[in-house]
Amino acid sequence: MAKFEMDTDFIRKLAAILEETNLGEIELADGERKIRVARPALAAPAAFTMAAPVAAAAGGAAAAPLAAPATSASGDLGKHPGAVKSPMVGTAYLSPEPGKPTFVHVGDKVTAGQTLLIIEAMKTFNPIKAPKAGVVKQVLVENARPVEFAEVLMIVE
Repeated sequence: MAKFEMDTDFIRKLAAILEETNLGEIELADGERKIRVARPALAAPAAFTMAAPVAAAAGGAAAAPLAAPATSASGDLGKHPGAVKSPMVGTAYLSPEPGKPTFVHVGDKVTAGQTLLIIEAMKTFNPIKAPKAGVVKQVLVENARPVEFAEVLMIVE
């Protein structure tokens, strides 16, 4: 069997891609040779879903309505008719750029198709739009935090 030579610079580049894209792992194959680079599975990402609203609520009075979802089961929110779910894995941003106001706040009236937030996935910023007109009742994500596919981001009634 031939000796397998490792290109550590290439492995470092793959690890950087994992970090930039919030992917869990990358696997490449070239014939019989395979390389898999994976980030350790930590309990922290799962905690973001439940802890993010609580952390945001500590920030001030304007964020206080965010505390309520932490006590609700996330499965119940997924069945809510006004649930706005993430169409992808990525990083959620509540404002168009750092230092700018958020797209929407709890209590804001929105129109169908209005941008609620953006999700960055693979260096592409994807607007997440309101599926219907209504009022933003809950914001369930924290700015600049990872989100999973089908995670409930907001409730619009």
